[in-house]
Amino acid sequence: MVEFETIRKEEVPFGRNNFIEVSRKKAKTDEGENEFIAISRGYYLPDGSQRWKASIALPTDKEKIEKIAELITSL
Repeated sequence: MVEFETIRKEEVPFGRNNFIEVSRKKAKTDEGENEFIAISRGYYLPDGSQRWKASIALPTDKEKIEKIAELITSL
């Protein structure tokens, strides 16, 4: 079984009721732990609760994160 722990998260709202959530998470199993960055797209329901449409997990390696950030800002 995998247990997920959210270490930190930030949301960026866009459109009428959409958001992008960028978070640092930790996956814990009997074999050990793995930290990663998650980027998720979601939306708000009329009652204010959140639902997610899609997510991607990125490594926490500083060089890879910097390269991904560079690619995003250069597009």
